[in-house]
Amino acid sequence: MQVPTLADVQAARDRIAPHLRPTPLYEYASLNELVGAEVFVKHENHQPVGAFKVRGGVNLVSQLSVEERERGVIAASTGNHGQSIAYAARIFGVVATICVPENANPVKVASMRGLGAELIFHGRDYDEAREHCEQLAREHGYRYIHSGDEPMLIAGVATQTLEILEEQPETDVVIVPIGGGSGAAGACIVAQAVKPELKVIGVQSEAAPAAYRSWKARELLEDNMQTFAEGLATRTAFELPQRILWDHLDDFVLVSDDEIRAAQASMIEATRNLVEAAGAASLAAALRLRDELAGKRVALILSGGNATREQLLDALAR
Repeated sequence: MQVPTLADVQAARDRIAPHLRPTPLYEYASLNELVGAEVFVKHENHQPVGAFKVRGGVNLVSQLSVEERERGVIAASTGNHGQSIAYAARIFGVVATICVPENANPVKVASMRGLGAELIFHGRDYDEAREHCEQLAREHGYRYIHSGDEPMLIAGVATQTLEILEEQPETDVVIVPIGGGSGAAGACIVAQAVKPELKVIGVQSEAAPAAYRSWKARELLEDNMQTFAEGLATRTAFELPQRILWDHLDDFVLVSDDEIRAAQASMIEATRNLVEAAGAASLAAALRLRDELAGKRVALILSGGNATREQLLDALAR
């Protein structure tokens, strides 16, 4: 697994351009006041599947060999990675199978079905679905697409940070939610190549801290997974993103699920957008780091907007 380069990211941008438009980067006065900084929101919730991962899916599936396309692809996901692969598979005429946890987000489930993917429900969380997915890939010869350990996925999602720096080159800080870490790894690759002084900060729920603990220890670790934010809900760290984060991530913070819920409500109110819990984690981190960010130009990755009606009501009620 080679670490992608800026050239890989630029090539990914060219591949996805016919299928995905650049997403908006908007400033909101109320968030500026709340954080005490100049805050821009990168609206990955405006992607056709409502999440940033589709960038990586299109980049990867577009490069599959004829033999891989004929075998079909399989992935495990709590929803957004699965939507990404399903969307790309439909574009390029590939059969896609997605393994999801038994309690998967119904909004994301409906989207994957609508995109033509075959769904297999297995296990209580992402990692149990992933283990089953890997077994099926071995048994049936599918092209397995891991949600983090794929250089082409990371190169694809890195294009979101490239867009930020092209539109706002004076950005000082980018804050990225971390589940598996592909988005943060992509941000680090672009930052190092384009603007080394740009600070990249990752954020994860303290109720699912495997990636955080692995980054601190510089080794791959497992941990409990109790967070309600399915986009952050991993029990194990992923090798390739972690290798990149160990070398280049400037800071990594943990926030509580209550902080994420509060940030989700604030972000919905400020931006008038649908915001899923993982997508609000970047704002939760900015509020935790308010003193450190004072006066800086900060980009928050709103990684997705695929929240259910019940999740939205819960966040707004609090």
